[in-house]
Amino acid sequence: MPTTTIGLAVTLAFSLVAFTMPTSVWAASPTLTVSADGGVRIFDRDALLARTDVVEITTSRDVAYRTPPTYRAVALSKLLEGVPIPPDAVVEAAAQDGFVTQLPRDLVYANDGIIGYLAIEVADTPWPPIPGKDKSAGPFYIVWLGDQASSVPIMKWPYQVVSLSVQDAPAKRWPTLAVDPTLPALHPARDGQTIFVNKCFTCHTMNQAGSASAGPDLNLPMNPTEYFTDAGLRALIRDPRSVRVWPEQRMPRFAEEDLSDEELELILAYLSHMAHRKSRATEGGSGKR
Repeated sequence: MPTTTIGLAVTLAFSLVAFTMPTSVWAASPTLTVSADGGVRIFDRDALLARTDVVEITTSRDVAYRTPPTYRAVALSKLLEGVPIPPDAVVEAAAQDGFVTQLPRDLVYANDGIIGYLAIEVADTPWPPIPGKDKSAGPFYIVWLGDQASSVPIMKWPYQVVSLSVQDAPAKRWPTLAVDPTLPALHPARDGQTIFVNKCFTCHTMNQAGSASAGPDLNLPMNPTEYFTDAGLRALIRDPRSVRVWPEQRMPRFAEEDLSDEELELILAYLSHMAHRKSRATEGGSGKR
């Protein structure tokens, strides 16, 4: 076969393979899905970086890197422009590893000297791996700036974010999270429920209710208060590695600046109370979505 014919055959074969090859084989720019009220918008990383409202920011406190890195970013309020967020709703941010956190509407809209940003990892200048992990915080990482940014809990700094969705507040969306309505107004389990949603619900479910999948359910089949000693459970929450260590361990430690002693007491009160309220989520009401 003449050389030119061989070359033509090879080129044609490659073209046919390329045409029939699944698109997932080709490197694609990461995307962020934003959904609300039945509508879905998909943002391509390159398109986000090309926006006119992209700015360069430097964080003073950084949950992922613990240093003040500089990012290219879009303000959350700008990214969510035109997205309906009812006053009692939250913006749920989901990450690649099953971590899920709820961002209050007021926090998203830059109240009290706090501004939220979606930091975007640039393809040709990737961020370094997060200390102790083998991946960076990219491609999308929610960070906070402003005089009061240090007051934003660590669980509201999700990295490796894949989606943002507007949802009902957790207790409305998942009724099986709620404490017994007959509890006294000042019962510590009531405040514990709020803290649980902010600090623990990002990785765990309760009574099979919730969106997170990074950690186990904390009531089914058993509540941790049923098999841990009080001292053991407190130690586990403060520093999981002080209790047990294994290669795939992901639960972070909670220093006192991230979870006060009072908040820890309230979470334990909530867990203890919920041990007597085991309820499996129903198909129509509370399961993961």
